This record gives sequence, structure tokens and C-alpha cells, in this order.
Amino acid sequence: MRKTSKLPLASDVVIGKGPDGTVRVALYVRVSTGRQAAGELSVPDQIARMTEYCEAKGWKVVAIYTEAATATDYNRPEFTKLIDTATALPRPYEVVAVHSYSRIARDSVANELAHRQLAKVGARMISITQNVGQGTTGELTRKIIAVFDEFQSHENSKHTHRTMLENARQGYFNGSIAPFGFHANAVGKKGARVKKILDIDEDEASIVRRAYAMCLGREGEPLGLKRIVERLHGEGLKFRGKRFTTSNVYRILTSEVYAGTLWYNRICARTGVLRPREEWVAVSVPPTVSKEDFDRVQEVLASRAPKKTPPRITSSPVLLTGLATCATCGGGMTLRTGKSGRYRYYTCASAAHSGKAVCPGRSLPMDGLDQAVVDVLADAVLKPERLSRILEAYLARSAEGDVARRERLARARKDATGAVGTKARLMKLVAAGAVEPDDPQLAEELRNTEARRRRAEEEIALLETEGLQAKPQNITPAKIERLGMAIREALRTGTPEFRRAYVRLFVRQVVVGDTEIKVSGPTAALAGAVARHRPQSTADSGSQFHAEWRRKGNPRQPFSEATPTVIRVA
Repeated sequence: MRKTSKLPLASDVVIGKGPDGTVRVALYVRVSTGRQAAGELSVPDQIARMTEYCEAKGWKVVAIYTEAATATDYNRPEFTKLIDTATALPRPYEVVAVHSYSRIARDSVANELAHRQLAKVGARMISITQNVGQGTTGELTRKIIAVFDEFQSHENSKHTHRTMLENARQGYFNGSIAPFGFHANAVGKKGARVKKILDIDEDEASIVRRAYAMCLGREGEPLGLKRIVERLHGEGLKFRGKRFTTSNVYRILTSEVYAGTLWYNRICARTGVLRPREEWVAVSVPPTVSKEDFDRVQEVLASRAPKKTPPRITSSPVLLTGLATCATCGGGMTLRTGKSGRYRYYTCASAAHSGKAVCPGRSLPMDGLDQAVVDVLADAVLKPERLSRILEAYLARSAEGDVARRERLARARKDATGAVGTKARLMKLVAAGAVEPDDPQLAEELRNTEARRRRAEEEIALLETEGLQAKPQNITPAKIERLGMAIREALRTGTPEFRRAYVRLFVRQVVVGDTEIKVSGPTAALAGAVARHRPQSTADSGSQFHAEWRRKGNPRQPFSEATPTVIRVA
């Protein structure tokens, strides 16, 4: 008959003595929340009570392990260190003392495991406030207490979570640390809970706006995450005392809080799992950037994502790679060849790879489809009269964003004026002898004031540049005519690389059906190209538009094919 080993119960262990004839004790102290740390369960209070208890029994306290506020977090380095030390041989402690069993963990399984680990080396864990006794009755009582503590913890968590959800629905901020670009302001109290809202921190918000501007190419060429980090670091800017990294810049560029919506209850605090979107709670906050800019940045980031724009898309010599899509299935149009490469076709990839059951598919000679798209750009989109109609509608929509820009510009100018006035008042105090010139506090105040003025002036320059780019008078009939002529020439006679660059600047998608092709693209690219266009050679124009194309990104759309008789411009 096979023998089975049995783990000893904590109640089976009789408290022994150490080599010096005394009972050695390690104290474990933990507070769950900041309120407990300030109340009767504070760390000093627990240590004092447990020390007094041990002295009354003649036990010797040889170690104290203190854990910070951990609540239900099981990542407790001090407790792990205690168990590892206490279960080593030779045994360093005979007793591990806690204020109450809930200090170990409000989890009955974790609680029991700790007791059994100590029992294996002949040690015991005791609570100075819960004397459950020894034997099976004491063991049962302790387990009941652990289960009740766990139940109470879950109930408290449920009620707290419900309260915080309602707090968020009312527009209040639940977190302890505000997102970068904001600070939390207390606006009242309800019982012991302080009601807070988020307000813009202009010093940090100016950095946020600059990150968006750099991503969108408003400070020169459009920059990716690494280049933005390098620029910010080179200017000595910090992320709350630390260096900017690609991860925190990415969070800044993708968080909806900067467009005016803070989402609460997105992630489960215990598991880290993303909750269903219908459980999220939207909290309105002051927007740092316009919704239009936020959406454009998301498009730029998505277009640059390796999963969406693999290297073969940007380096392919095929004109419509990544643009042409099948009207039937939405799948991409891929290049196929015949007769040892003598014939080249755009073919529906879904039909080619998965068969006609997935999509009936279609194939179209590559040269024919390329020429059709070039013709529709040159003869329809880039005609002066059509360009004028498109751009008039675009500029009308942009006027709303210009109002918000002017409001931000007024605030920045006021801030710059205020900084100049503050500096002047400080210097008057020095001249009047009220403040010593070498006063450290004066020097610090002058540095902060100068930094404030510099940030405000940088934002003024940025906003004024945006205004110049958006002014309707920059888009004149003469510029529209010159742009159309330059690009039509490049599309028809330029090198393959320049033709690809132009097509991707003005075309977002080519949907190919049996009887028509639908060509669509971003209006903003037209507006930007016209506003900045200057008379120059075709080759030079190609370089300029290539940069603009990179600014708009290279969105990867599925390939497509067809044999159309009608081409429609969307």
C-alpha cells in the first residue's frame, strides 16, 4: 500500500523555542488603504500592539516586515520575503505574528497556504486580536474567519466600484494621478470622499499640443514617435521629471482624454482585462486638441503601423499596390503575371487564394487600370473648376476649427503677457530693495516665469502658423491652376516613383467593380498642396508632394480589380 504524505495543519504545530531558549517572533504589518494608514490600523499602531503582546508572553521580536498600502494586490514583496525566510532551515522564527488574519490576505486560499507553509517547518502564524485556540476547533474557526474576510472584501469592493461608477457618471475624476496635461482640482466633498474634476495644466498641455503638431507636420516634416521623443528630449522637456519615451508619447497621441473624453471602467483593476465597451463610462473633460486633429493623428498612426503598411507596400513598383480593392468582397487586388511576366494583371486576392466560392473575382490588365486612375486624376480631379469646388467646401468645414484655434491663441497671448508682467514686477521689487538680487527664491521664480513665457510664445508661433496654412486667401485661382498643371504633367510623364507618390498623395482607395471604378481621396491633401505650391520644375514638385504624401501616411487598403466602363470620382 502506497504511503501518502500529509501537510501538517497549523493547529498541529506546538510552539517551540529557539537555540537561546526563547520564542523568536517576526512581525508582519500591512495597511490596505491610505485611510487605514492614518487611522487605528496604522503601521506604528500595529507594531506597538504586537510588540506589547509579545513582551507580555516573554517572546522575543527579532524581525519586522512592513508592507505599504496594498488592498487586494497580491504582489507583496515583503510578505514573500517573510515566507521565504521563515520557511528556510534552520528555522529563524518560531512565530509569525499579525494584527489580524486579514492582514495576511483577504483571500482564504492564500491565507491557508501561508499557514501550511509555516507549519511544514514547525512555525505558527498567530493573530494578536483573534485567539482561535489550537486543535481542529481552532483550525475551523480560523478558516471561517478567512472566508468571512474574503466575502467582506468582495462586498466592499462591489459597493466601492458602484460608488465610483456613479461618481464618473456625474463627471468627477476617480483617479489619484491625473493624465499628463491635466491636474485634478477638488471641487467639494461628500462625506469623507473628495470630489475632483480634471482641468488643463497649461505647462504640460502645451507639450501635448506640440506632439500632435509634430505628428501632423506643422513644425516641418511629419515626425514619427522616435523623432518626436528625440525632439522633446533635445529641448530639455520632461514627462513629469522623467524622459519622454515612445510609449508615453504614443499614449499621448492615442488617448481620447486629449479630445475631451476620459473613459472610466475600461480595464478591470484586479485582472487587467479590457472590459466590454458598453461598460465604459465617459467623463467629459476640457479638450487639449481639436477632435479633427485627434482623428487625423489616429489615421496617421494607423497608416504607419507595420501590420497595416508592411515594407512591401511602400517599396512596391506597382502603382496601385495597397490602394485597389475588390468591389465585391473588399479584398485586395494583387499583381499576377502570365506568359513568363509578359502580361501583368490586378487580380482579386480573395478569389485567387480561396477560390470562386469566396468571391467570383475579376482580373484587369495592370497598365489599363493604372492609366484609368491617372486619367481620372488628371482630367477630373485636378481640373481647376473641380479643385475650386472641392476646396471651397473643405475650407467652410475648416472655419469651425479656426474659431477654436483663435481662442487658444488668445489664451496663449494672455499667458505670454502675464509672464512678461510678472518678470517686470519681480525686477521692480529688486530695484526697490524689497528682494535681494541673489535670493534663491527670486532666481527660481524668474526661471519659471521665463519658461512660461517661452512656452507661450512657442504655442503662439505654432497657432499662427496653423492659421496661415488654413487661410482661404492662400488658395488662389492662380495656385490652383499651377498645381493642376504641375501634377498632370508629373502623372503623365514622371518617373514611376514620382507617379506613385502623387497617386498616394491624392488617392486613398480605388474600388474596382465590373462596370465602374470608384476613386476617392483626402480633401485635406489637396488643400495643403495648393496652399504651399510654388512654381517650380516637375521634379522639384515631386519631392514636395512626396513629403506631403508621407504626412498623410500610406493607408494600406486591400487590392482590387475589375473591367470597368465607367470611372466615378468620390
